[in-house]
Amino acid sequence: MMPFLQNLWWLIVLIGVMILVHELGHYLAARYFDVRVEVFSFGFGPRLIGFRRGETDYRLSLVLFGGYVKMTGEQPGEESANDPRAFVAKPRWQRLIIAAAGPAMNIMLAVALLTGLFTVHYQHPPEAARQAVIGHVFADSPAAKAGLREGDRIVRLDEAENPSWEDVVVKELASANRPMILKVERDGRTFWTTVTPVLEERTGLGYAGWAEQGEIQIANLTPGMPAEKAGLRRGDVLVSVDGQPIRSRYRLSEVIRASGGKPVTIEYLRDGKLHSVVVHPVFTNLDGTPRWMIGVEPSHRLIVTRLSLPEAFRESLRQNLKNATLIFRFLRGIIERRLSPRSIEGPIGIARLSGEAAREGPASFIVLMAVVSLNLAVFNLLPIPILDGGVILVLLIEMMMQREMNQTVKEMVYRLGFVFLMAIVVFVLYNDIAKMLPG
Repeated sequence: MMPFLQNLWWLIVLIGVMILVHELGHYLAARYFDVRVEVFSFGFGPRLIGFRRGETDYRLSLVLFGGYVKMTGEQPGEESANDPRAFVAKPRWQRLIIAAAGPAMNIMLAVALLTGLFTVHYQHPPEAARQAVIGHVFADSPAAKAGLREGDRIVRLDEAENPSWEDVVVKELASANRPMILKVERDGRTFWTTVTPVLEERTGLGYAGWAEQGEIQIANLTPGMPAEKAGLRRGDVLVSVDGQPIRSRYRLSEVIRASGGKPVTIEYLRDGKLHSVVVHPVFTNLDGTPRWMIGVEPSHRLIVTRLSLPEAFRESLRQNLKNATLIFRFLRGIIERRLSPRSIEGPIGIARLSGEAAREGPASFIVLMAVVSLNLAVFNLLPIPILDGGVILVLLIEMMMQREMNQTVKEMVYRLGFVFLMAIVVFVLYNDIAKMLPG
């Protein structure tokens, strides 16, 4: 019950910031162009509480997942054509700016959040780990069938020369059932191969069955489990298990699962010194899957540094551009039916991610806020009637026509847009619930 309440609280914090920033963009732009703002609402539906200041009712409404700014003359069919301060009475270029101001504020928030974070906390892998070197290949996976092995380095991915592992992952996730052409370096020689990621039903994304090579450290220990009892600590860098080098976070769990409960010897680095410890696995279903475990959560070692403000701003722009590109790749994949809509996270999924990020620390939560803010901007810019993108599209059509669109057509388009939007809401809720069900 407690994790559920924590997730709900952090969802409200996350979405609350997103809504306020988004609607503030519309509000400030409307006020700048002297459009009368009747309502500034946090949430939809019936008004719960609020106050009136001037001509605007600032309110908290019943359904908290969203918000809106109600401007005079904004909706088709309103009797406000003669009001000089009505939205519809303003030049189209002003209305276009007002419609675009909400998503623009979300984009600026995403850039500002990462810029501020990177000036105090910038996580990145060691320089040696920036190359796309394969550290693990899963049996019977597309990567295994393509003949790839541990230690292979990807020197070309489609048209990209010397990609980073981050580039590889982005391409993999968006390339379900689409061949990726690789140039691979192995033992001083190169060869070409093709990997076709399959659609992973659980996530709805592409899966190639490989993992990057890098230094692996202990991210977390389960209290009372053998690893903690043996003296291992968070931050220890894992070197080998039973003589097998640990180059990916999957190697340790594979050896432990196959141990049959026999003691395993783990070599690790702590403060630059090599240590060795014997750990006795236990058979448990701690995470719902019965298997041999020692209670270690491994992760790739990351270096934490600080960037100067200009460097932080440039890195924030780079990461937000990468994330935006990934969003459009996912949408394209869904439209082409190569990716599953299951990859879309709804309110339940975002609540879970919010709680997990908050428990990991402020840096993780800020990164999630930036990602959600950017996603909200992109979603609102889609040319769907009733969303900002739909309003912008209608205005652009009217600017080309040099006249107002037929009022009856407008009303029908907006009604269809509302029905379509409600269908999306129902789908993402169903999708979230389906992900929680076993199987």
